Amino acid sequence: MRPAPTILHLDMDAFYASAEQAAKPSLRGKAVVVGGLGPRGVVATASYEARLLGVHSAMPTAQARRLAPNAAYLVPRFSLYRAVSEQVMELLGRLSPLVEPLSLDEAFVDLEAGGVADDTVSARRTGERLRRAIREVTGLSGSVGLAGSKMLAKIASEQAKPDGLALIVPGTERELLAPMSVRTLPGVGPATGDHLRRAGMTTVHDLAEAGEAELVRLVGKAHGHGLYRMALGLDDRPVVAERDAKSVSVEDTFDVDLHDRVRVRAEVERLAVRCVERLRSADRSGRTVVLKVRRYDFSTLTRSETLRGPTDDPTVVREAAARLLEAVDTTGGVRLLGVGVTGLADYTQEDLFAQAADARELAARAEEEADRPAVDEAGPVEEEPERESAEQLAARRWPAGHDVRHAVHGHGWVQGSGVGRVTVRFEEPGGPVGRVVTFRIDDPELSPADPMPLLRDPVDYSSWPASLPKSRSGPAPAAGGESRP
Repeated sequence: MRPAPTILHLDMDAFYASAEQAAKPSLRGKAVVVGGLGPRGVVATASYEARLLGVHSAMPTAQARRLAPNAAYLVPRFSLYRAVSEQVMELLGRLSPLVEPLSLDEAFVDLEAGGVADDTVSARRTGERLRRAIREVTGLSGSVGLAGSKMLAKIASEQAKPDGLALIVPGTERELLAPMSVRTLPGVGPATGDHLRRAGMTTVHDLAEAGEAELVRLVGKAHGHGLYRMALGLDDRPVVAERDAKSVSVEDTFDVDLHDRVRVRAEVERLAVRCVERLRSADRSGRTVVLKVRRYDFSTLTRSETLRGPTDDPTVVREAAARLLEAVDTTGGVRLLGVGVTGLADYTQEDLFAQAADARELAARAEEEADRPAVDEAGPVEEEPERESAEQLAARRWPAGHDVRHAVHGHGWVQGSGVGRVTVRFEEPGGPVGRVVTFRIDDPELSPADPMPLLRDPVDYSSWPASLPKSRSGPAPAAGGESRP
């Protein structure tokens, strides 16, 4: 534990949904749900307006639709979220060399290691300036928690939501934690929480009073020891600088189980290309290709193939994934497919071009064999591949919420599609609410587009934190309790 609240936890507010509201003027102040939209879809993020209606992350989208039938349901745009996350992480990196990202929208920062805070006053001032900088660079809000440990800083940021700052003064930890639910502590999920409740422990105070020996008896030595320390507010975990990613992967869950092998292979190849795009965007290459298949009965199989050297060649990855698929029994149907690359490196090997050629030759032979009709005593047998419906094709080509451009109307986003039509609202971030137009899904003048920046003219923070522009909303509040805009 530190004597000063110099560990900062940042959590962007309803990140995906807030980014969508900022990008789409017509959705500001309205309920927005981002996630999978099919029958098996799950909510990734809900705006605060949707949360008031009972919608929350990890909830099945079908249940969310019953609670909030008039909300806007959008497919995630990870390219936009990653771009905004990079802006936020750059600001954090200017504060300290010790930044520990937990996800695209959440991170710990060691302010003391960056020399920007060493007491309560300087920590609060830095936290307020960070919140202001994030809003002026991205247009979005983030909540900040400050404390002498990572656990308490995260609890503080949760208390600060939305769009606030909370600081826990060292020495007040036990008093603050005592009335809180045991579920507040890291690692206490529904099962452990229920187990503790049956033992008569519902608050953190109950855990501290029970003592370490009793907690060890209830939940085991390792968990019991850690739980007791957390109940006392003790957490010595350091902020660990960002580690290199060990793998890159993409996966899709399908609304309806896939049975046709031709369709399954096509989906695997499509995922392989997406995986390589993500690999290249990180300027990396990989040595091992991994295929993930979740079947109709929820059993999950993984297969891998290690190449002769690292690669970022889409042909190599695509054909390796296809070969792995040949060893997997998909009888009965497939509900999820994923392709990943592990063993990452910063370079590729030239001899993999020869490997790609070899793989293409093997694939050509396999296709030649596949083209030969099966023959039995009754004669040739041909299988009719499953075909996607027009509505499924439209949803795949024009995902709800994604960006499009029309030769006449300009930039817009997909409100919905189906029955051979796609409905688009033409508006841009920072502009007025736009008009809605419906087109045929094969309109030649309509095409997918990249997301636009959320702010047209963000404040330049290249000199952060040595020289900061003055606040647009006045000076930072004086040291004290919790502060909000």
